[in-house]
Amino acid sequence: MKYNMTKKVCYSIIIAAMAIGFTLIAIFGIDENGSGSAKDINLGLDLAGGVSITYEIQEDNPTSQDVDDTIYKLQKRVEGKSTESQVYKAGDNRITVEIPGVTDANEILQELGTPGSLEFLDSDGYTAWANGEEYTPLLTGSDVKGAQAYTDTSSNSSSSFGVQLTFTDEGSTKFAEATKANLNKIIYIVYDGEVKSAPTVQSEITGGTASITNMESYESADTLATFVRIGSIPLTLQEVSSNIVGAQLGHDAITTSLYAAILGLVLLCVFMIAVYRIPGVVATIALWIYTAGVLILVSVYDLTLTLPGIAGIILGIGMAVDANVIIYTRIREEIAAGRAVESAITTGYSKALSAIVDGNVTTLISAAVLYIFGSGPIKGFATTLAVGIVASMFTALVITRVIMKLLYNFGFTDPKWYGKTVHKKTFNVLGIRKWCFIGSIVVIVAGFIGMGAFSAAGKKTLNYSLEFVGGTTTTFTFDKEYTQAEIENDMIPIIKTAANVTEVQQQKVQNSTKVSFKTKDLTLDQREAMENAVTAKYPVQDGTIVESDTISSSVSATTKRDAFVSVIIATVCMLIYIWFRFRDIRFAAAAVIALIHDVLIVLTFYALARVSVGTTFIACMLTIVGYSINGTIIIFDRIREKLKSANAKTDITELVNSSITYTFTRNVNTTLTTLIMLVCLLIFGVASVKEFAAPLIVGILAGAYSSICITSALWYIMGGKKRGIVNEQPVKAKTYEDGAQV
Repeated sequence: MKYNMTKKVCYSIIIAAMAIGFTLIAIFGIDENGSGSAKDINLGLDLAGGVSITYEIQEDNPTSQDVDDTIYKLQKRVEGKSTESQVYKAGDNRITVEIPGVTDANEILQELGTPGSLEFLDSDGYTAWANGEEYTPLLTGSDVKGAQAYTDTSSNSSSSFGVQLTFTDEGSTKFAEATKANLNKIIYIVYDGEVKSAPTVQSEITGGTASITNMESYESADTLATFVRIGSIPLTLQEVSSNIVGAQLGHDAITTSLYAAILGLVLLCVFMIAVYRIPGVVATIALWIYTAGVLILVSVYDLTLTLPGIAGIILGIGMAVDANVIIYTRIREEIAAGRAVESAITTGYSKALSAIVDGNVTTLISAAVLYIFGSGPIKGFATTLAVGIVASMFTALVITRVIMKLLYNFGFTDPKWYGKTVHKKTFNVLGIRKWCFIGSIVVIVAGFIGMGAFSAAGKKTLNYSLEFVGGTTTTFTFDKEYTQAEIENDMIPIIKTAANVTEVQQQKVQNSTKVSFKTKDLTLDQREAMENAVTAKYPVQDGTIVESDTISSSVSATTKRDAFVSVIIATVCMLIYIWFRFRDIRFAAAAVIALIHDVLIVLTFYALARVSVGTTFIACMLTIVGYSINGTIIIFDRIREKLKSANAKTDITELVNSSITYTFTRNVNTTLTTLIMLVCLLIFGVASVKEFAAPLIVGILAGAYSSICITSALWYIMGGKKRGIVNEQPVKAKTYEDGAQV
């Protein structure tokens, strides 16, 4: 680990360049447009506003299934602009689409088009359609799954452009039959009463995909693909209004969140330096690089951040310390075992590697599954989670190692700068396992009893927010334009008092006197009380009326289902990975049971504390799934390490208890570093951030508790105590440079 002067200078320049360079890019960007900077990050509707478009359903008495399918497909389409877009039903026959971070409504309307009917017709059907007669289409838009323009780069001809069509399972069968019956004939693609394409069938097409070739340009191919995509929506929609809306939360929301982030980061760095000394300084530099790097990646990949998303990044800063704590704890143990600092650093990184990789890979698996199977905000959360994990692993395993070696080579060689951990007494955690099991069961059962009691009292089992249950939107057109601060600090409290509601969301139309307020379902008396209270202080424009309408949930049933299914699949994938890595299904089963335990504890908190259940609920539960398993992996990794040298005489009870004891400091310190960030959010954050921070605090504490008291005990009683001999071969002592043996 000895560096000569050339290496010390080069590595110092590289680290300084990364820290300063990343910081400058995060502030100013990499070009004149500020690309890669924090100011270039796409913000959600709650922070920056966007475009709000309202469509009217043209069909009479559409089925609820058609409406749900239309909302779902619109959601999928606008996800191309932002995963944080919202689509929901407004009133009886309208659908509202809200896309954050956009300032040109006409551009969005042009890209989305006007969703209308799409039909595939043969010659007879086309003739009947042209003459206004009845006909049966070969396929309709509901049979189409997707359409994408392409360029055939292997061809140099002018006809190398086309459209790739993908059909549903039922559509695949219909299209195969249609092409078989119309060989060398034309199939007409009719959208909203106009022929958009008339390709000739060359052969019977099976397999669910087809290509329309020989198009004159990529633009014409892309236009046709757009018509096919928007025509696959079951209902015909007509745009009735489009507005640029302001942020749902004011400037104070961002400011307080930034204060929380800065304060939390400072306190976190102070804690790390106070506890770990030189390694704490290394962690501080790494956190600096990590934070700037994450901001750059979020900007470059065009991720959309809502306020909970910012809270998630702030939480990620706390979680990024996790790998550092694992390494530094190992280094201190090695110093306590008698190794010199140089050997302890090398061995500490080596021994911590498997635990760090396993913990982060399980979380990456969770992120990948959530992205593939999730929708809407779930995809956004998964992407942010993955970006944070990759950046965290890079800074922990690469950057900190270089900085640590640099500081050692610059003279910080005394063990006092690193500290040492001596485990004088082993905690008998397995001895209290029955009480731990009973305590967890009591808390979880209390949650279900509480939900049942609320349901019996005529309330909902959980305190669902507007995003989950919908409600009422009331729109005032005032006689003058009011500021965001006036709306938030004065109007909303008036509405809460008059209508006796606890949740109010506002949306201001840009450069207009129009403001909409979303609340839970209001009775006629509540609506009148709210209108009278507001208009008494803030008169409406002459000749206008206060408009009121019902709105559906912005979190669709499909999104909820996708969240549930993706969590189940992620859990199964994590189980398989842990089983593969630890070669013991009991490790995997114990980890998954503990994960379910943590989720149920947080659910109990939501139920009994009546914390609002909205999109932050999904983000919170997904965070717990991705985070709580890390502490378990650390303990299991230590058990696995000790089992390699176990024999018939090994006391498995003592082995497990010592593994928990040796990793106890790591679990406690990691919990504290994460709690520092969350407590800052809880104290300084606005209401929506507090609703995110409070359950996460409970989840982090539950995760630490289950890792220490539940998971190893589960592995033990499921058969781990009978393992005894794992490796009867004697372990050869390895001598390090400082003369210590292991």
